[in-house]
Amino acid sequence: MTKNDLLKKTEEYMKIKYRFELAEDEAEGGYIISYPDLVGCISAGETIEEAVKNGEDARREWIITAFEDGIEIPKPFDAE
Repeated sequence: MTKNDLLKKTEEYMKIKYRFELAEDEAEGGYIISYPDLVGCISAGETIEEAVKNGEDARREWIITAFEDGIEIPKPFDAE
């Protein structure tokens, strides 16, 4: 996969809405964000807004790494 293909596929996956969980980090302060469907995709921030932004950056990097390592990217779980 070329770098251009990787970027294009990554952006396609970034359009998919994945559920995230946001929690206060009582030990360190700030907030922790994770994406349950993307195992190990976790980030943090001092504010909710910063945690969400950092979470999107982490999700992008998670997807790129999955493509590079040949890991299948799961579809979002829909409980409905």
